[in-house]
Amino acid sequence: MHEQQLTSHQHHVVIIGGGFGGLHAALALRNAPVQITLIDRRNFHLFQPLLYQVATGALSPANIAAPLRAILHRQKNARVLLGEVARINVTERAVQLADGERIAYDTLIVAAGVRHHYFGNDHWEAYAPGLKSIEDATEIRRRVLLAFEAAERETDPEKIDRLLTFVVIGAGPTGVELAGALAEIAHFTLRGNFRHINPADAKVYLLEGGDRVLPSYVPSLSEKAKEALTKLGVYVKTGAMVSDITAEGVTYTMDGETHTISASTVLWAAGVRGSELGAQLAEATHATLDRVGRIMTEPDLTLPAHPEIFVIGDMAHYAHQTGKPLPGVAPVAMQQAAYVAALIKRRLWGNTSAPKPFRYTDKGSMATIGRAAAVADIRGIHLWGFVGWVLWLFIHLMTLVRFQNRVLVLIQWAWSYFTRNRAARLITGTTAQPHLTPKATKEISQA
Repeated sequence: MHEQQLTSHQHHVVIIGGGFGGLHAALALRNAPVQITLIDRRNFHLFQPLLYQVATGALSPANIAAPLRAILHRQKNARVLLGEVARINVTERAVQLADGERIAYDTLIVAAGVRHHYFGNDHWEAYAPGLKSIEDATEIRRRVLLAFEAAERETDPEKIDRLLTFVVIGAGPTGVELAGALAEIAHFTLRGNFRHINPADAKVYLLEGGDRVLPSYVPSLSEKAKEALTKLGVYVKTGAMVSDITAEGVTYTMDGETHTISASTVLWAAGVRGSELGAQLAEATHATLDRVGRIMTEPDLTLPAHPEIFVIGDMAHYAHQTGKPLPGVAPVAMQQAAYVAALIKRRLWGNTSAPKPFRYTDKGSMATIGRAAAVADIRGIHLWGFVGWVLWLFIHLMTLVRFQNRVLVLIQWAWSYFTRNRAARLITGTTAQPHLTPKATKEISQA
């Protein structure tokens, strides 16, 4: 074990996490008299809002990711370290990596994100993967495409029906977008690609425990989203509480009755929880965790009795503005990053007076359901259909970090719009052969 020494005596800001919060904090400090060390266990920044398009074959991973070193290579006061943070020593003000290296800090910004939350049923993860990383997206893509491949070789109608049944659990933006994309794949993208099955026979279910889809949106937009999903052929079930997930399918209760959906592919979009690093940091600083493991911060995004530690992004529970925690979306993390960077500069200039609390400006929210269909709430202006979709396209293109990514994504979207094709339909990873019935095996061997 050793501790890295900086050649400069400037104020050292260590940032954990290269997501929206961490990366934008580093960029906002580019002209500050500080040394920045950005630590991430991945060497790239990931544009998570478009992960579902990788999971459904519309985009490739490289379209929505950019190397952190490439983004920051011209920022002379910043360096990037590839490593996993094992613990934070708040007494000695040092971050310890998994390989034993220690990195001292004067100011620490923690933006390490969250993980999937299965509400005490972690064994469900094996049957219902969530969507938080490139690996999650390619695993979901693998499962979805393998289901169609297995159905093509199957002879038992019941097994074909099970293979062509897809269940998405959770009707927030990610769940709605996944369900809509799966329906489009079945009804349009794969049309004519198989000889034994008709992909349009596939059934897509969207299960939501609440009383409507997109529960964080106004009811009128939730209804528009449900109408668009239904038009695509998605079976939307609200008030459906999942009680079990197995290799055979999903069991849920609805209106006091228990139902089972026989499905080979189940996807999880129902919740997130704090990371183990967040729990360790909260214990070390005596900060409070909420029920899903996010750290409750002070009004200036610091931790109690530790003004040198900021927590931002998804892992922060910030309820000082409205009494409810801010949503875990990119705009919140980006605005928090800008606020923290400004506060750090303010301190360096010698201003030690109490800062104004962080205030989030909600510029709107949007979700896409499918081709030429989206809903958007832009400061009280409600849009849906083609207009909402065009706005969704523009906002997401402009938020992508690098110009090159914007051009590639625009070309892919244009191609997909006019052809309904999804060019990145690649089955990667361990490609297990589809399970066949004895009858199907015999027929193949005699062919």
